Amino acid sequence: MAELFQFELVSPEHQLLSEQVAEVVVPGAEGEFGVLKDHSLFMSSIAPGILKVRNDGDSWTEYFVRGGFADVSADGLTVLAEQAVPVSEISREQLDLAIKNAEEDAADAKDDMTRQKADRTLRRLKDVAEALKKI
Repeated sequence: MAELFQFELVSPEHQLLSEQVAEVVVPGAEGEFGVLKDHSLFMSSIAPGILKVRNDGDSWTEYFVRGGFADVSADGLTVLAEQAVPVSEISREQLDLAIKNAEEDAADAKDDMTRQKADRTLRRLKDVAEALKKI
C-alpha cells in the first residue's frame, strides 16, 4: 500500500479536491511528472492536459487542467489551475458543439474585444479536445 499525502486541486471557481492520495501525475509545462509522498520540493507551471489522481487503491480519477502551477511542498501537492474540470463531466458531443459555436462567435465578432474573448474561449475548448484525444 502506497503512503498517502495531502493533495489540493483548486480552480478560480472552487476547490475540486482536498484529500489524501497515493499519487498524482501532472501535465507540467516541461512534461508530465509524478508526485508521491515525500517528493522533493518542486514548482512547475502547468500545460493544458490531463491531471491523474490515484487514491488509496488502483483507481485513477482524471481532470482536464489548463494553466496555473503545481507546488510540491512539505505539506503535499497543491495545484492552482486556471481551469479544472473532471473528465467524467465532459461530453465529446457537447464539446464539439461548443467549439463550433465558439468558431461562429469568433467569425461574427464585430469588434476586437469581442473577437479576443471569442478566440480565448475557442482556444480553451480546443485545449480540452486535444487533451481528451490523448486518453
